Amino acid sequence: MNGFQIKNSVSTAFAVLTLCLIIPGVFFCADRADAQNTVPERLAQAILNLADPDGEVVETAVFALGESGDPAVLPILETLRERSLYLWLKPDGVRTVVIGRELINQGDISGYRVQEPYGGAPMKNKEGQPLFLPEAQLESIRLSRRLRIKITPMLDRLRLFSADAAIRESAATKVGLSGDPEALPMLDKALNQEKDRWVRFSLTEAIGLIQLTDPDPAIRKQAAETLGKIHAMDAIPTLEARIKTPDGGEAEENDIAVKAAIQDTIQKISAWQVWARTVETIFSGISLSSILLLVALGLAITFGLMGVINMAHGELMMLGAYTTYIMQEFFVAYLPPGLKELYFFLAIPLAFCIAALFGLVLEKSIIRKLYGRPMETLLATWGISLILQQGVRQIFGAANVDVASPSWLSGGLRLAVGIQLPYNRLFIILLSVIAVASVYLLVLRSPIGLKIRAVTQNREMSACMGIATERVDAWTFALGAGLAGMAGAALTLIGNVGPDLGQNYIVDSFLVVVTGGVGKLAGTVGAAFGIGGLNKLFEPGLGAIYAKVAILLLVILFLQKRPSGLFPAKGRHIDS
Repeated sequence: MNGFQIKNSVSTAFAVLTLCLIIPGVFFCADRADAQNTVPERLAQAILNLADPDGEVVETAVFALGESGDPAVLPILETLRERSLYLWLKPDGVRTVVIGRELINQGDISGYRVQEPYGGAPMKNKEGQPLFLPEAQLESIRLSRRLRIKITPMLDRLRLFSADAAIRESAATKVGLSGDPEALPMLDKALNQEKDRWVRFSLTEAIGLIQLTDPDPAIRKQAAETLGKIHAMDAIPTLEARIKTPDGGEAEENDIAVKAAIQDTIQKISAWQVWARTVETIFSGISLSSILLLVALGLAITFGLMGVINMAHGELMMLGAYTTYIMQEFFVAYLPPGLKELYFFLAIPLAFCIAALFGLVLEKSIIRKLYGRPMETLLATWGISLILQQGVRQIFGAANVDVASPSWLSGGLRLAVGIQLPYNRLFIILLSVIAVASVYLLVLRSPIGLKIRAVTQNREMSACMGIATERVDAWTFALGAGLAGMAGAALTLIGNVGPDLGQNYIVDSFLVVVTGGVGKLAGTVGAAFGIGGLNKLFEPGLGAIYAKVAILLLVILFLQKRPSGLFPAKGRHIDS
């Protein structure tokens, strides 16, 4: 054999080897793709049997699907319960089960754009278009009322294997509260393959709740101990029901060791509840303080630095809130659905600009003529606030409007069992920190801030130094108004948006500014956190209304001792 023949033989062998490796791989991938799109054989017959005239065959098929542990059969059982599952006899005589959720009209024909029962994917015709079947070609698959009731717990068990962690967690909670021992195998299976921390917690809690009714005392004792270790706070009613009854009758649990374990578990969970409530109270205090700070920050500029008693400050916040509402409606009406969640990013700066522009006009037209006359300024701004409220009622109506929080601000950060920090509150805390830092840098660390402080402390000397005092007045008032508008945009995350929005916060704003010391940013921050923290501290014992009354009394007593607030301020003297 010469070299050429050897080279050809090697090439041939290499080609054959390559084909041997590639071809099985192609068939393997094809088989795998088919497997993903094809109903498993063990379920195909069960799906078809749902249309069988024999009730026993149908019942067997329903239970086979419910016990399969395959989330792809969820659409079948859901539509079966909703009476949206149909039998279709194809032109070739093959019987097929399809899903038809919504009756539509194509021309004069009523029918459905049908879906695959397994997985719920839309069915296609030969042209690749959604398959439309006339209603006359479909036979509705009906179940007895007894079977429809039995489908509900099956759906919860199948949702244990959903791709959405929130759905799995909710399903685990429902299955646990059902107390059905037949659900234990599926709970164990779901727990063994679960990766999410909180879904695992819910699954463990569900297993423990169900095992509390096990005939074996050792299993009941272990279940109680497990619930105590994971601090399952939702399990307390079930645990208490095991060892005592409301009417003083005989308890369900009669084993001494199990009773002791349940009592110990209740004590552990109760102690954890106290700790969780303490953490939540601290966070609520910080959250409320941040809201008060954000609201009062603009007033600290207009009242603290400029000495203007602006009773329309709350209405400037209202303008910011309605600007946010308008931005939301614009995005929903004119932009693709995927972009509507971005409205809030533009709403905050736009709310700042709209309120600042209004404040600029207000200062140039009215406020400028009333410097040095605080009572007249108070009455004028109060009248403006009434005009703004009525104007908003005329445009948007007297009822509150709905501003939906973006989905990325829904939910919360879960630190531990029973401790969840809402994202919208965390966002407001972050926004208040950014706002305070920005005002600090602007007022105390910038040339513009130097001019503001110069005009505040000595207007005549500032004018002699060439500072345009009227321009500084206008832009300072606009800054305070813009901060109020930004606060209004942030408040849409936690409350209703209506014409009376500003009235809910105007008193608290003045309390914060006066208590902190007029004109002092550090005092505003300290007063906001002090008042917000005390409010949340008093609320559990006194209630929301009496807590505010108690805080008002404390502020009055505090100002009797320190009339200038936490930090004494240098007032602004303006000649009439």
